[in-house]
Amino acid sequence: MFRSILVPFDFGDASERALDLAMDLGRVHASRLTLLHVCEVPVYAYTGVELSPVDLLSPLAEAGEARLATRVRELKVRYPEIAGVFKIGSPSEEILAAVVDMPCDLVVMGTHGRRGIPHAVLGSVAEKVVRLSKVPVLTVHAAPP
Repeated sequence: MFRSILVPFDFGDASERALDLAMDLGRVHASRLTLLHVCEVPVYAYTGVELSPVDLLSPLAEAGEARLATRVRELKVRYPEIAGVFKIGSPSEEILAAVVDMPCDLVVMGTHGRRGIPHAVLGSVAEKVVRLSKVPVLTVHAAPP
């Protein structure tokens, strides 16, 4: 039985599909849903240039937090037992920390399904979470098969 479901959410198609599935599962199990949006700090290294991460981070964090709050308000009509959590950091690390801190019984997350060079360069948040999560992880592709 899944009493608490964590839904990492990046506002993309895969996240929306994962959210729909999580709400369906949540209705069956009378679960509480938590939408987790992680604002990742972009890292740029240029020789001889010093950038303060705060200068870049503040507008990104404010926009992400506001967008998450709006989405949660919209969803409360369809699913009253939903909450939003906003974090700043590495998506995979923050998702894995939330699994323990909340705690939750299931993670339902979207995956972009990158392969080859893009996967090797960008990595996969979903893959890291699947490998390291202490609870089951259900992944959902952006486009239906």
